[in-house]
Amino acid sequence: MSAEVLAGIDVGGTNTKVLLTTPDLEVVDRVDLPTPAHAGGAAIVATGVRAVTDLLDRHRASLAGVGVGAAGVVDAATGTVLVTGNSFTGWAGYGVTAAVTGALGVPATLDNDVNAFLLGEVATGAVAGEPDVLGMTLGTGVGGALVLGGSLFAGPRGAAGEIGHVPGFGDAVCTCGQVGHLETLAGARGIADRYEERSGRRRSVREVAEAARTGDTDAAEVFARAGWGLARAALLTAGILDVTTVVIGGGIARSWDLLEPATTAAIEAEPPVSGAPIRLALSTLGSDAVALGAAAQVRDVVFGAAPVV
Repeated sequence: MSAEVLAGIDVGGTNTKVLLTTPDLEVVDRVDLPTPAHAGGAAIVATGVRAVTDLLDRHRASLAGVGVGAAGVVDAATGTVLVTGNSFTGWAGYGVTAAVTGALGVPATLDNDVNAFLLGEVATGAVAGEPDVLGMTLGTGVGGALVLGGSLFAGPRGAAGEIGHVPGFGDAVCTCGQVGHLETLAGARGIADRYEERSGRRRSVREVAEAARTGDTDAAEVFARAGWGLARAALLTAGILDVTTVVIGGGIARSWDLLEPATTAAIEAEPPVSGAPIRLALSTLGSDAVALGAAAQVRDVVFGAAPVV
């Protein structure tokens, strides 16, 4: 193969996923590697760069651009990581796009992983072609992002779409230190905490899901409450922004059978004032979503924005 390709890199606290794609975002090849998360920014970027180089050599391809999606708060305009959690050392403050461009000689972009997830699903996934979408990722916490009018909307301070940290979902203390956020109900840590409160037993979220499927009423109620929270998040977005399409990903979404009944019931009980139906879509890209969204973002820089509708 000798062709022009894009690369998408998903930098997570445990693994780094690298994809090569065509300009139409068809996956050419992929690789997963451990992230050297505590070895500093240069080592983290070097891991992704080496993987891109190896894939290019394997396919004798020409690289047009590299998109990076990274956990944490980033400054997309400068291509710099701003804030990370305890999962990383020496990553905050690192100039990612400058390092990637310096190493590979092509344009590079950076965004946070939830924004990239949503861009991937809008470009070629569960909500392909949708101009207005709320994206939610249900993992350890709850991440959120918005596409409005076909473009990512980050807001003036980069916090638009952060539905996981909106209050009004109870009185539990969130990981961010505030009270009553959606994350306390629908994130993995929140589900485990709520189950322990009800049952007195500490279980992983996977164990809570298994218990719910085998008749544990405490576990079932915890997932029902999480489903109610997801419905409320969708309804708030529909009421404020008139956005009625929601795409949901992350590990907790694999328990959709436990979440969906309460989510659907809550939406049916209090539908949007517009009367428009709310569409809830599960991610179809799975673990590729972030890297594909990053590739889609750099594609727009290199080739010009592709129309969403």
